[in-house]
Amino acid sequence: MNSTLRKLSVVVMTMFMALMISTTWIQFVAAGELNDHERNSRAIYSTLGRDRGPIVVKGGEQIATSVPVEDNYKYQRTYSDGEAGPASLYAPVTGYFSVNGTVTGIERYANDYLAGEDDSLWLDRLQNLITGEEAQGSSVELTIDPKLQQAAWDALGDRNGAAVVLDPKTGAILAMVSKPSFDPNVVSSHDSQAAADAATALINERPVVGSTDGEERRSVYGPMINRTINATFPPGSTFKILTSAAAIEYEGLTPGAQVDAPNSYTLPGTSTDVGNFGGYACSPTQRMSLLEALENSCNTAYLKLATDVGRDGMQKMFEDFGFTESLEVPMTTSVGAYPGLIGGDNDDDSDARIALSGIGQGSVRMTPLQVAMMSAAVANDGELMEPYLIQSVRDSDLELVSQTKPSRYRSPFSSSTADALTEMMLAVVNSGSGTAAQVPGVQVAGKTGTAQDDPRSPTLWFTGFAPADDPQVAIAIVLENEGESTLESSAGSIAAPVAGEIFKAAVGQ
Repeated sequence: MNSTLRKLSVVVMTMFMALMISTTWIQFVAAGELNDHERNSRAIYSTLGRDRGPIVVKGGEQIATSVPVEDNYKYQRTYSDGEAGPASLYAPVTGYFSVNGTVTGIERYANDYLAGEDDSLWLDRLQNLITGEEAQGSSVELTIDPKLQQAAWDALGDRNGAAVVLDPKTGAILAMVSKPSFDPNVVSSHDSQAAADAATALINERPVVGSTDGEERRSVYGPMINRTINATFPPGSTFKILTSAAAIEYEGLTPGAQVDAPNSYTLPGTSTDVGNFGGYACSPTQRMSLLEALENSCNTAYLKLATDVGRDGMQKMFEDFGFTESLEVPMTTSVGAYPGLIGGDNDDDSDARIALSGIGQGSVRMTPLQVAMMSAAVANDGELMEPYLIQSVRDSDLELVSQTKPSRYRSPFSSSTADALTEMMLAVVNSGSGTAAQVPGVQVAGKTGTAQDDPRSPTLWFTGFAPADDPQVAIAIVLENEGESTLESSAGSIAAPVAGEIFKAAVGQ
C-alpha cells in the first residue's frame, strides 16, 4: 500500500472512530441530560402522546387526568375536569404540565410514575412492547383529604396565606392550601403561546398585602408559589413553642416554674429595650409561671428565656427539628432561617439576635409546614414523623406498585417535654389568646402568633393540634400581612377562628 492510501485510511478510520465516540456519548452518556433539556420538544410530544396517569385524593376523586384530544399531542392534561375553582383548590399540590416544558408540583416530582417510566414498571413496559398496546401511566394516590382541603380553603377566604394539616402520628399531609392560587388548566393549554403568556402573567403577579402609611404593599410571593412549603415568614409567638421546649428540655423548667417577666427587657449587648405588645405588664410582680407566660404570650419572659437557654441550646433545638434541611414531600421544601444557621441574617448570632429569636422575631423565618411540624412533634410525644404527600402508586391495572410507610424524621425532645408543652398549649386555647380556636366537646391545644414584618403589616399565625388527648391533626395557619396591629389579640381574633373551622371539619363537628 502506497503512502497516499495509508494516509487516507488513517483519516477514514479516525473519522469513523470520532463518529462512534460521539454517537456513543450522545446515546448513553448525555442521553439523560438531553432528554430532560427544556428545549427538547420530542420529550413533551412523547409524554403527552400517551395516557398519563391520574392524580387522586382520598376517596378516589381524580384531580388531574389525561383526556384524548384531536391534535398532535393526543392527550390534554386536565385538572378537576377543567373547572377553574376546584383546580385552583389543588393547584399548589398538583402543579401543572406545560407543553412549553415547565412541569411543577406532583406532576414533576412523581413524573416517572405518571408517565409510566419508573424502573418498577418495567414489566408493564415489556408487556406493552410485546402486545403493541399503548403505554399508560400509573395513578398517584395522595394523602390529601378533600374535606379538610375544602374546609381550609373556605376558612382562609379571600386572605393571602396558607394552611397545612398533618396527621401527627404518620406525617401524612391531609391538607395543603395556598392563597392566592391559580388555574393550572390555563398554563397547561396546548396553545403554547397562550400557555406562555398565562404563565408569565402569573409569575409576575404580586398580590396586594395591605398598605403602610398610605403606601400599597405587595407580597414577595406570587400565586404560583406554594406558600405552605416554599414561602417563609417570621413565625412570631408560635416560635415560643420551640423556646419553651428548649427551656424545659435543657434548663429543667416545668409549666409551674416561675420565670422573670419584666415590663421591658434590654437586649443583651445593647441599650435597646423591648416591651410587650401594647406596652402592657405581664405580671404586677414581674414574675409568672412558664405556663402563664405562654398562655399570655409574654414577650419579655421569652426574651429572657432565650437568653438563659443561650445560643447553643436555641440553635440545637432548631436543628434538632430539622428546620435547616430541605424535605422531599416529594416537592422540595424551603429551609428555615435562624441566627447563625443556614439562611440566618448574615450569620449574626449575637446575644441580642438570640434573645429576639425567643419570640420568633429578628432573623427567624419558617414555612407553614415547619410551624405545623412543631405542633405535630408535641402531639406525638416528641416524635416528629416525616411529612409526605404520596400515599400509594398503582399501575394501569390498579395493582399496587408502591406505598409510603410512615417513618420517624426527628426526636427533638422527650415525651415528658411534650406533655408539659401540651398542658401549656391547652391553656392558650382554653383561656389565653387562642380561645377562638375552641371546638365544643374537643380539647384543642395551640398557640397564636403575631409577627412584625416591617415595612408590611403584621403576619398572623395559629398552630395547634386536636383532640389533645388523642391527636388526629396538627395544623398551621398563616395570614400574610393581614394584621392591623402587633397585639397578640390580632392573631387570636383572625387566625384562631380559621383554625377552629379546620378543627371542626377534622373531628367531625
